Amino acid sequence: GAAGLMGISQSFQTHLDSGTTTLARCWQIARRDGMVLGFTDHDLDLSFAGTLFRAGTGLTAQTLEQATGLSVDNSEAIGALSDAAITETDIAAGRFDGAQVTTWMVNWADVAQRVVLFRGTLGDISRSGGAFRAELRGLSEPLNQPQGRVFQRACSAVLGDSACGVDLSIAGYEVEAEVLAVQDNRVLTFAPIEQEEGWFEKGRLRVLSGAAEGLEGLIKTDTRTSDHREIGLWAPLAVDVQIGDRLRLQVGCDKRFDTCRLRFANHLNFRGFPDIPGEDWLAVGPRDDGSNTGGSLRR
Repeated sequence: GAAGLMGISQSFQTHLDSGTTTLARCWQIARRDGMVLGFTDHDLDLSFAGTLFRAGTGLTAQTLEQATGLSVDNSEAIGALSDAAITETDIAAGRFDGAQVTTWMVNWADVAQRVVLFRGTLGDISRSGGAFRAELRGLSEPLNQPQGRVFQRACSAVLGDSACGVDLSIAGYEVEAEVLAVQDNRVLTFAPIEQEEGWFEKGRLRVLSGAAEGLEGLIKTDTRTSDHREIGLWAPLAVDVQIGDRLRLQVGCDKRFDTCRLRFANHLNFRGFPDIPGEDWLAVGPRDDGSNTGGSLRR
């Protein structure tokens, strides 16, 4: 079934046509944090493309069904959780979310003879009984995502992205601090920070050191006292934060026009529609005081 694959070399095609083949599959997983892992279903390690593909990891894949058009490519990677490769902690922490995946069919007797079977990303990952199942999503998957703008009062941009335009390197928008205390891996205490109370609410927290390095959380509460600053997250981080770890706190944005204008002076680039009528407008009765000018409805 491998004959006629696109981009296959003549020598590899000759090997396939021989009827006596020495084939194996190899998977390369490139995480967003830069870590690259290699796996193979061969009984010995293989090496090519600058990656060592380790044997004995228990990683296998179901039959790859690639479709035309925008249909979703259907495949899964299945394997055992291993401390040396894919750990349950890393999966729970989201370190494999969106990782780039490349799958090859390789002649293990001559790894120069190989062909790419699949390129894409890791999708949903489930864990049970010491094993994992990872959905593989093809390169066409991003084309299935909704496009266009949403007509709503709140801003649709992410603070600091190209649509927003706010420069987060401006002093005070991001602050690095050392953890003094941790409660339930959700409430973090720092030394006093000069920004006003509530400055970081609806902002983002990123861990810069320690076992949880690279993890991010969304900030729910930001309270200030004379001797400390307390930051509460919407959900606990997947890996424990320790006293002494350094974190970056990012200013919050509630997506309101007034916040965009007063906190960031970015109102000319506001990506929402602050004057759009709400659902309660449907229940408003007619007015006869002459104030229906078509102007702003905001108070």
